Amino acid sequence: MNTHEKGKIGEDLAVEHLLGLGYTVEARNYRCKRGELDIVAAAPDGTLVFVEVKAATSGACGNPLYKVTPAKQKTIAYMAKRYMYERKIANRACRMDVIGVWRGKVDHIQNAFFAY
Repeated sequence: MNTHEKGKIGEDLAVEHLLGLGYTVEARNYRCKRGELDIVAAAPDGTLVFVEVKAATSGACGNPLYKVTPAKQKTIAYMAKRYMYERKIANRACRMDVIGVWRGKVDHIQNAFFAY
């Protein structure tokens, strides 16, 4: 199994997790030349949530949640702003979450970081 396939499985598990919590998935793998948003979802309260998914098949490299570097956070924030601009979304609460999939469980951190 290659890295892309492992990532897809992790994203699928993250989507199942979000749906189980009452979220609605609005987009998956939104891309432009600067980067990608793994999942864009609406929380039950209507908040627009940009979700970065990190998956690991073993614990050898540690918790995948720690792989969301400041540079990656900056890219996600840029992509979130672009997504909202393209869809003419204004005055809607939003947040950045990170979901880590490893060791058979899903770890979900809400408001993992802030976009400036």
